[in-house]
Amino acid sequence: MIKKKTGVLLSLMLLCSMGAQAQLVTSMRINEVLVINEDNFVDDYGKRNGWFELYNPSAGTVNIGGCFLTNDKNNPKKYPIPKGDVLTKIRPGQHALFWADGIASRGTFHLNFTLDPTKENYIALYDSDGKTLVDEITIPAGQRADISYGRKIDGQEEWVCFEKVTPSANNLTLDTNEKLDNFKLNDSIGIGMTLTAMAVVFLGLILLYLCFKGVGNAAISASKRRADKASRETSGKTSGDVSGEILAAISMALYELDEDVHDIENTVLTIQKVKRNYSPWSSKIYGLREVPRK
Repeated sequence: MIKKKTGVLLSLMLLCSMGAQAQLVTSMRINEVLVINEDNFVDDYGKRNGWFELYNPSAGTVNIGGCFLTNDKNNPKKYPIPKGDVLTKIRPGQHALFWADGIASRGTFHLNFTLDPTKENYIALYDSDGKTLVDEITIPAGQRADISYGRKIDGQEEWVCFEKVTPSANNLTLDTNEKLDNFKLNDSIGIGMTLTAMAVVFLGLILLYLCFKGVGNAAISASKRRADKASRETSGKTSGDVSGEILAAISMALYELDEDVHDIENTVLTIQKVKRNYSPWSSKIYGLREVPRK
């Protein structure tokens, strides 16, 4: 009984997954087509051929392996997309590019048919059963070289011509900056930008000055508070621990010590005569001759 319930549950899960996969496949869209490729992108063989891309607008990864591509309404299974290629798993919002070069032996993304620039071209994507049509498009005749035909916005209905070709990329790309364009339009000389830049610089300098001034004042106040606190503590200890008699005794002792160390006449300048003893043998006056008298 348990095995039977497990088998039923697995069968339901498999059916649900297959249904979800089928639903994801049917969400794929042919997104952009280039019929005449003269000076555009080249394939992995360095050749220029027509191409088209598929787009996955769903929220899940879609494996298009086993589906069919065709350019013939009477032959929906004209090109079977090979299974087992990891590149056929298209993630949400991503593209798959196929080259219509008529040489399918070159790889998974090289088709066995080409696009005719002289007439309308029909392209269709069929599900893996070969009967369920997923998406189709008829490209009008008279396409210009290197001008693609695609959806204005990826996955949506409206088709337009693109002079800027975007294979394997979003059809709608933003090449301009709206804010920058408006700024150029309203301030072509740049006076507004200059004044704005100067205002920002001066405002920054003012804020910096205020910050430094505030920090300096706070530091000075803190230093004064510490000094006052230390002064109060010192005065309190002196008046409370030492009495007046002790201070008087210390002053008297210092005075007596000063009297013993210094001379009483410390403010009088005394000059004493220095006596030197001369010997006749060393004195120069005895070695001089007298000048003869006339």
